[in-house]
Amino acid sequence: EVPLVESGGGLVQAGGSLRLSCAASGFTFDDYAIGWFRQAPGKEREGVSCISSSGINDGSPFYVGSVKDRFTISRDNANNTVYLQMNSLKPEDTAVYYCAAEYDLLCHRPFAINDFSSWGQGTQVTVSS
Repeated sequence: EVPLVESGGGLVQAGGSLRLSCAASGFTFDDYAIGWFRQAPGKEREGVSCISSSGINDGSPFYVGSVKDRFTISRDNANNTVYLQMNSLKPEDTAVYYCAAEYDLLCHRPFAINDFSSWGQGTQVTVSS
């Protein structure tokens, strides 16, 4: 497992934006794919977006349909951070958001919890109507 810390969550009105950060340390960040998941109360954790390790041209990043064209994932390898820019937020985006890491995973396809072995503690995102 590798240490991950999410930040950037908060309360925002519908239509607003937030940028989540997933900071990593103590490992070769470039070699790891990073995924963002979310879990709303009473629901299962779902994959939101995933970006492959650096240097892999596999058609990633991947986005789940409900966030496509609203969310953008990006990685800053110099600062060992992955971002999730969330625009046009909706009340149904309310959830705890988690980032996860996995060595050498390809992110050009739908992904699952079991694809990742390291997880952050989560950050709450609340979108009011």
